[in-house]
Amino acid sequence: MGGLFSAPGSFWAWIGYIVDPLCGPAGVFTWFGQSTILACGNAGWGDEIALGLKTTVSVALLTLPVGLIIGFFIALGQQSEERSVRLASGIYTTIFRGLPELLTLFIIYYGLQILIQSVLTSFGYEQRVEINAFVAGMIALSVVFSAYCAEVLLSAFRAIPRGQYEAGYALGLHHGRTLGLIVLPQLIRIALPGLTNLWMILLKDTSYVSIIGLADILRQTGVAVRVTKQAFFFYIIACGLYLALAIISSIGLSYIERWAKRSEARR
Repeated sequence: MGGLFSAPGSFWAWIGYIVDPLCGPAGVFTWFGQSTILACGNAGWGDEIALGLKTTVSVALLTLPVGLIIGFFIALGQQSEERSVRLASGIYTTIFRGLPELLTLFIIYYGLQILIQSVLTSFGYEQRVEINAFVAGMIALSVVFSAYCAEVLLSAFRAIPRGQYEAGYALGLHHGRTLGLIVLPQLIRIALPGLTNLWMILLKDTSYVSIIGLADILRQTGVAVRVTKQAFFFYIIACGLYLALAIISSIGLSYIERWAKRSEARR
C-alpha cells in the first residue's frame, strides 16, 4: 500500500524537479551557481532558495482563486436589496482593508488555533492543536485580497449599464443566467486592470508569511544571511526573484488584457 501511494508522490516530485527554474536541469543555479554559495545540493543554498520560490508561488496561486471568489460574492452582497447583506459586506471590506496585512495574519494564525482548540476541548479533545502555517497564510492573504477585489469588482459592476440586465430579462433569462452570460464577460474586461494591480500586490504580500515560519523566499534568504553573514548578496537574490515574478506576471497579464480586448472587438 505504501508503494502504491508513494509512486504518485515520486512522480510529482520528479515533475517539480524538471520544471524547477533554479535547481532543475535547466535551472539558473544549476548552470551558473555551481562552485558558489548558490550551488544546488549540499554545496550551497540553491535548493533552499528554490524551495522558497515554490512556496511563494504556491501561496500566491492558491490565494488568487479563493480571493476572487470571495470578492465576487462580497461585491454582489454590496449591491443586494437586503440592507443587512449590504451592511455585512461593507463591514467585511472596511475591516480587512483597514487592518494591516501583518496584523490580519497574526489574528488568523493565532485566533484560528484558539477557536479550533476551544471547539475541540468542548468535545473532550485536550491535545494541543497547531494550525498549518501555509493554510493560515493563505486564508489571511485571501481575506485581504478579497476585500480589495470586492471594491474593484463593485466599480466594474457599476460601470455596466442597467440596460444590459434589462436586455437579458427581456430575452427571458433569469437573473443568474443574465449575470453569467451577459454581465460577467463585461465585468472581467472592465475589472481586469484593477485585478492585475491586486495580483502584483499579492505577490509582494506573500512575504508576510515568513513571519509565521513559512519557508518562502524571504525566510529562506534570511536563514542564508544568518548563516553566511552575506546579507547584501542574498537580499539582492531575493529582490531578483520577486522582480522576475513581477515581470513574468506582467507579460502574462498583458497578453490576457489584449486577448480580452480582441474578444470584445469581435462581438
